[in-house]
Amino acid sequence: MATVGTEYQGSLPVPYIRVQNSREALAYLSAAYYNFPAQKLIVIGVTGTDGKTTTANLIFHILIAAGIKTGMISTVNAVIGDDILDTGFHVTTPEANYVQNYLAKMVDVGITHVVLEATSHGLAQHRVTGCEFDIGVVTNITHEHLDYHGTYEAYRSAKARLITSLTQTSSKKNDIHRLAVLNRDDGSYEFLSNLIQTPVQQISYGLDQQADVKARNITNHVSGLSFDAYSQGFYEQFSSNLVGKYNVLNCLAAISATIYGLKLDLRVVQEGISALSNLPGRMELIDLSQDFIAMVDFAHTPNALFRALRSAREIIQDTPVPKSKASQGRVIAIFGSAGLRDRAKRRMMAEVSGELADITILTAEDPRTESLDAILKEMEMGVEAKGRIKGQTYFSIPDRGDAIRFGISVARPGDIVLALGKGHEQSMCFGEIEYSWDDRIAMRAALSEHLGLAGPDMPFLPTQSGDSNPT
Repeated sequence: MATVGTEYQGSLPVPYIRVQNSREALAYLSAAYYNFPAQKLIVIGVTGTDGKTTTANLIFHILIAAGIKTGMISTVNAVIGDDILDTGFHVTTPEANYVQNYLAKMVDVGITHVVLEATSHGLAQHRVTGCEFDIGVVTNITHEHLDYHGTYEAYRSAKARLITSLTQTSSKKNDIHRLAVLNRDDGSYEFLSNLIQTPVQQISYGLDQQADVKARNITNHVSGLSFDAYSQGFYEQFSSNLVGKYNVLNCLAAISATIYGLKLDLRVVQEGISALSNLPGRMELIDLSQDFIAMVDFAHTPNALFRALRSAREIIQDTPVPKSKASQGRVIAIFGSAGLRDRAKRRMMAEVSGELADITILTAEDPRTESLDAILKEMEMGVEAKGRIKGQTYFSIPDRGDAIRFGISVARPGDIVLALGKGHEQSMCFGEIEYSWDDRIAMRAALSEHLGLAGPDMPFLPTQSGDSNPT
């Protein structure tokens, strides 16, 4: 409830409006300022701990394949017609005024549909309030951002705002049935399903036989996926350039949203799924003709790390690559954990790697103003709890460039080397300074050095001087 007054802490020369939540007020003011653009669009929201960007891009490509004028706002960029706008250094939903501005620009150029990626911060801080969602897609809700939300329950409730907001969407000119698309395999399913109220409908997807849209006959190799998707209404084979069996769930989410939410033709959905190239920094292959596999992935949560490492193991098993007699294909994982963020993840991620990777290499990942040495010590406790031995099956190398070099140097034919946690990101934070950094460039630099080829220079980080706690 807003109150209007003419005095505040003595007196103000102008009237003021006092509101209960300034961020919520900003969202509605921004929507009003731009003449409520979301009311003129079909808005598909995507949230979840992992897989948001991939699922949003899959839906976007399906809509493009259907000939629909579509925009997208993701944690990576905003796509408005032919314009692609960067949405920031690190991964989060833009502020409400930017979101509404992007939506207004989409309306101006004739876009009718938009795919909007919503983070937990974006939902909790009302950055996507006023976006009038028609379809809400949830990929999964696992351990993440507890430094901000405090508890898993609070984090889950923030994500759930996407689903509960569907009942608040205004009637639109091109109205569709409100639809919640939920992951039947995820622990959040029952909680979210019980929140859904009329007139919102729901559909589930997953490998669980109780899901409405399921998959079988999955094959996973270094160049992509194939699987059969089926429900009561269809049974068809799909192919995707995405790598990792976990991406089948992202595909099923996109299939469910577009077939059951937007009533698109199955052939168009197949075309859209196969049209998406593997996304930058998502199980991205770095190939300089080396005799092992090198990849960069964004996995920066325990669940994402688990899925990436398990998929790496499956790729080794399913892909016909040369294998030495001394090695049947090992998984070498290189990753860190961010400073000033959810501390519980550090040990959890190290434990995951201790279980699934043959060699774990712990290193820097945005330590910010925290001690990098202290972060690495916390992670070492996790990997040692799984029986790993320092100097044999795990290593702690503060400089990320050196860590990637070391991973490349110990790789044998048939191994897979994964640089995890940064993905597509273009910087790394030490202290309060953002240093230019790209894992893909770093991987190419290390491979070029290893193979004696011309290549890019290793990007600079302050740890190259041996100081793991720069001021």
